[in-house]
Amino acid sequence: MYLIIVGAGDIGSQLIGIATQDNNDVVVIEKDAERAERASVEFDCLVLHNDATILDTLEEAGANRADALISTTDQDATNIMVCLLGQELEIPSLVSVVHNTEHMSIFRQLGVNVIENPQRLIANYLYRAVKRPSIKDYMKVGKTAEVFEITVDSYAPIAGLTLSEAADDGLFDEGMLVVAIDRENEVITPRGNTKIEGGDVVTVFSENGATPKVTDIFGHYEDHG
Repeated sequence: MYLIIVGAGDIGSQLIGIATQDNNDVVVIEKDAERAERASVEFDCLVLHNDATILDTLEEAGANRADALISTTDQDATNIMVCLLGQELEIPSLVSVVHNTEHMSIFRQLGVNVIENPQRLIANYLYRAVKRPSIKDYMKVGKTAEVFEITVDSYAPIAGLTLSEAADDGLFDEGMLVVAIDRENEVITPRGNTKIEGGDVVTVFSENGATPKVTDIFGHYEDHG
C-alpha cells in the first residue's frame, strides 16, 4: 500500500515503523524539524518537513496515488483539517487519532475511521490489568461489548464440558461466544462439540463485557472484588 502518515511523534513513529517493516510505500509529513530529521534517519521512507494542513503538501506527498492517509498529531483541529483535505483529494481511506471524544462525531461525519485517545486507551488497559488480573487481553466493541482472553482454571464450571454442554447447563449468557481456544500453542476454532480444558486460553466475545458473572464461568471468582 501507499500510505501518507502525518506526524512523527510517539504514535506516528510507532506506526511508521510497523508500516515500513511490512514493506508499504510510506511518506511521512512532519512539521517539526527535529522530529522530521529523526524520522528520516530512523526509517526507510520519504519524510517531508512541511505542514500537512496545506493542500500542496499532500499533493507533493503523492495524494493522487495514496491508498490511505493517517493523521496522528496531538491536535484534533490539525487532524480534522488534514482529513478534510484528504477527502477533497479523494484519498480512499482516511484514518485519524482523536484526543477529545467530543470530536468523534465530526470525524465520523467526514467518513474518517477514528482511533480514540491512545493515552486513555493505555490507561484503561493498565487499570483493567490491575482490577481484573485474570483477563490477559481485551478490546472494547461499541459501548458495552468486549472481546477478551482468559485462562480456564482446572476447577472452573466450564472445564471438562463441551460448548454445547455448557450452553445446555445455562453457563453462557445470551450474546456470549467462545471464538477461539489457544491450547498448548495450537489455536482451535471451537465448535459445539469442542471440549474446554483447564489451562486453555479462550477468546470470548460478550455483549455485556467481561463482567464477574462471565469470568466466573472460567473459574476466576476473585474478579468480584
